[in-house]
Amino acid sequence: MTDLLTLEVHDLHVNVLTGIYSQETHLPQPLHISVSADLEVAPHYAPDTPLSASKNYMAIKEAATVFPEGVHFTLIEAVADHIIDRLFAADPRVQNVSVKIIKLAISEDGESIGITLTRHRK
Repeated sequence: MTDLLTLEVHDLHVNVLTGIYSQETHLPQPLHISVSADLEVAPHYAPDTPLSASKNYMAIKEAATVFPEGVHFTLIEAVADHIIDRLFAADPRVQNVSVKIIKLAISEDGESIGITLTRHRK
């Protein structure tokens, strides 16, 4: 069994151009995004282990919050794939990524309506 280190960035609120209905296609929609990324682990993490033995959490946050200017994602699944693609491209140690997206604009009474997409490096 392979050891993995899971880095997590949760509860990001991001405005993204997404949606299929006419009222959704003009303005960014508020999304609640959480990302978990599994990395190959270092053999051991000593007190003086450098950051290069892990991954900077801010790189995960950036992948989940910075989107190409003017690009409209029809489906939130495409938003999740965009985040996953960025994380795989940025670091070969990333083995698996899960992205959970909740569409805040359609939630009523506190429910969470959205998707979770998990991809494994091939």
